[in-house]
Amino acid sequence: MALPIDPIIFDILTWLFILPGAVLLIIGGIGMITMPDVFARMHPAGVIDTLGCELILVGLMFQAGLTIVTVKLALILAFIFFTSPTATHALARACLNAGVTPRVDEEKSAALSRGGRP
Repeated sequence: MALPIDPIIFDILTWLFILPGAVLLIIGGIGMITMPDVFARMHPAGVIDTLGCELILVGLMFQAGLTIVTVKLALILAFIFFTSPTATHALARACLNAGVTPRVDEEKSAALSRGGRP
């Protein structure tokens, strides 16, 4: 089934989703390298990488058109949407159970406990 839309529109929409997704994945990778401890590294892994993958998959769905490939990409998108945050939470819980302690800035923690600003 052909849609009465110029193919260049689909190409533009594809790149409008793929480029930000790729940028987010690069930022997430840099974040995982530069963060100080395992708990801080889980934030780019659980949030930014999930959004980056989803944007790329939506861009690929535009490029695939109305085919079975689009359905498969939508299923992959749903799988990543539900499993990535769940896996990140499970890893954080496993680290806490293994005795890994989060890095805490004592001055900011004391200021927050007194009701002040960090």
